[in-house]
Amino acid sequence: MRVGFVVYGPLDGRSGGYRYDLELVRGLRAAGDEVTVISLPERPYRHRLRDNVTSLSRLRSLDVDVLLQDELCHPSLVGVNPRLGDDIPVVSVVHHLNSLENLGTFRRYIRRAIETRYLHSVDAFVFNSETTKETVSAVTDPDPSVVAYPAGDRFSEYGTPLDDEEIRARVAEGPLRLISVGNLEPRKNIDGLLRGLARVRDDWEVTVVGATVDDEYVVSLHDLVSELGVADRVTFAGRLSDEDLATALRQSHLFALPSHYEGFGIAAVEAMGFGLPALVSSAGGANELVTHREDGFLVDPTDPSAITDAVAPLCRDRELLTPLSLAARDRFVDHTTWDEMSTTVREFLVGLVS
Repeated sequence: MRVGFVVYGPLDGRSGGYRYDLELVRGLRAAGDEVTVISLPERPYRHRLRDNVTSLSRLRSLDVDVLLQDELCHPSLVGVNPRLGDDIPVVSVVHHLNSLENLGTFRRYIRRAIETRYLHSVDAFVFNSETTKETVSAVTDPDPSVVAYPAGDRFSEYGTPLDDEEIRARVAEGPLRLISVGNLEPRKNIDGLLRGLARVRDDWEVTVVGATVDDEYVVSLHDLVSELGVADRVTFAGRLSDEDLATALRQSHLFALPSHYEGFGIAAVEAMGFGLPALVSSAGGANELVTHREDGFLVDPTDPSAITDAVAPLCRDRELLTPLSLAARDRFVDHTTWDEMSTTVREFLVGLVS
């Protein structure tokens, strides 16, 4: 099968949807498919609309059986798909809808219109969760489609899943150590996490891992930790290599990323392999992964006190971590692998092509 795959920028190991796309391409190639990656330039949203002309000429020249498009690229493709013809199925890989992010009313309206038009222009969908499928169903028919959950087994060479002995031994070590992994942008709600943690009186520290996406937001985070008086407890680590990230996860007690919205949450799955309960948002697809107070916590991202209420008891009584940590590890073990994800998607694509 000859597959085209449209993405923004290089197809590398960045977190979230980029990791999903990378693992899908690897899986398709491992199955013997010929995959051509079409990289579109990463620009501010309004400039991406200008790329429709050049995108059309590039995609028309492809000799493929099926064309995959990361839905993130919708502003560069909204005018392209209707002009591609009907002989090659166009499949959108949807991680989450951009129009669901925290935007001003006018910008949300404009992006919703552009994104909806794009979603109407494709032939089929790959969704990362049932929740993501539901959000698309609000604007267009979400079928034909397949739901293929992201996996978290990329750290297997670093010892995941952790065994019971290592998890139990780590529980009482030092202050409660939290780790947050994700691009630094307002949607990830690191500011809400910091506000919630600042209200916890007992000992804790947090490492924030992720590349800077929004410079102004990162500046505001540094100002916030000073304002809250917690600068000595917060480490901004930037983007880490897989080896360094695995080390940081192994040394932590709790994963925390209460995003305003996540289609699913790959970083949370990866953390659970290290026996870290996941403190994540109740908004989005995380409830398909995390069971509240069993292997993590589902919190309202707009309510910092919900974060405080989840973390404070763990600081006071560290033994509460043990069953949560073991359950998180077990949830990881039961979860799908990247090979299984790519197999699920490939079977769907073969059905479309045939």
